[in-house]
Amino acid sequence: MLTRLIKKMLPRGLYGRAALIMLVPILTIQLVVSAAFLQRHFDGVTRQMMAGVAVELRFIIQEINKDGIWAGRNVAAPLEITLYEGGDKPFDGPQMEARLFYDLSGRSVIEVLRRAVPEVTWIDLASNDRQVMLGLSLADGTKVDVEIARRRVSASNPHQLLVLMVFTGILMTTVAFLFLRNQLRPIRRLARAAEDFGKGRVVDYSPAGALEVRSAGRAFLDMRNRIESQIEQRTMMLSGVSHDLRTPLTRMKLGLSVMEEGEDVSALRRDVAEMETLLEAFLDFARGDALDDLAELDIDQFLREVVADAKRAGAEIQFLRATRNAGLSDYSATLRPAALRRALDNLISNAQRYGTHARVTLSPGPRHWRIAVEDDGPGIPADQRAMAMRPFVRLDAARNQDRGSGVGLGLAIAQDIARRHGGRLSLGTSADLGGLKAEIILPR
Repeated sequence: MLTRLIKKMLPRGLYGRAALIMLVPILTIQLVVSAAFLQRHFDGVTRQMMAGVAVELRFIIQEINKDGIWAGRNVAAPLEITLYEGGDKPFDGPQMEARLFYDLSGRSVIEVLRRAVPEVTWIDLASNDRQVMLGLSLADGTKVDVEIARRRVSASNPHQLLVLMVFTGILMTTVAFLFLRNQLRPIRRLARAAEDFGKGRVVDYSPAGALEVRSAGRAFLDMRNRIESQIEQRTMMLSGVSHDLRTPLTRMKLGLSVMEEGEDVSALRRDVAEMETLLEAFLDFARGDALDDLAELDIDQFLREVVADAKRAGAEIQFLRATRNAGLSDYSATLRPAALRRALDNLISNAQRYGTHARVTLSPGPRHWRIAVEDDGPGIPADQRAMAMRPFVRLDAARNQDRGSGVGLGLAIAQDIARRHGGRLSLGTSADLGGLKAEIILPR
């Protein structure tokens, strides 16, 4: 529990964590060293000064015992020590040992006086922080009150060192933050370039910064080039295969068209039609969104058009928008319209094939768009959903085939398009319709 609480309190960004790593040791060392130095320095200085004052007090007591209070006053005056006998100056505060809690050197003053001057009966450092007030009880019973300027017994102005340390720390921390910001800027540029590439956008990026950051940047560029090359090669290869296969398929269709109708001819025509369907689906999966450019669009209006087109094709489908964001005014999004339409058409086609009613729901969030396609069909068991999104995998045993079966690429194409937008496809169960809920989650 404590570990989770600490993790929540710690910064999550690289800038905050780097600043924390930099500041915590510096502040800790400064505090420890300052406390140790101040304590040792002022304690040592106070003991030395107090030892001298104690010698002066012993001499004054000796003069008082020899010639009386007036002799003691004559000796004490040049030493800036004031003596009061009896009722000369009644002491207002309680005659007891007292000091302020933050008076670090006061402990040393009391300790040295008690040890060096046994005649001391009480010491007050709290009533007046600029004076040391104490009482003496002489051998003949005489009571003498003593006032000594505090500057004579302990070092003064200890805050000057603290103020200097604070201002120096602020200055050096500012310099360190400026340096840290310059060092983190290339990392942020690299992160933005990687994030944009994950969303299907290729932005200009040149490695900069420290050697390690430059090395990571060059590795990212090499990786991006390899991925783009592989995507292009895959698309070209599969497009070529599709094109080359269409020629013999066309010849087969022409040959079948001049043949007399019969059971074998009809079966061959169905095989040729199925092969064409397989080729089209395979080509859609291969090219993904590679042939589609990014465009700024109104996603709300875009989904309404997709649903309207599906209705014209005979689908029983409706469009909804999440009520909690009904007041949202900005629905602009940078997406690949043709690719996203292809993914939604596949999901809507699946909803039509396995159910009787479908629904498309848009749920805008602060960082994501959620587009859900739900149906009232049999759905997909939870343990088979990951497998259902693999290419060429059909779960027809668990789904209704009365409306025809696909080639096992609909969900795989939708997932591939979602990933190329930097998002993902998730499968679940519709809460009210009871069928499959396919949700495309895209970053805003």
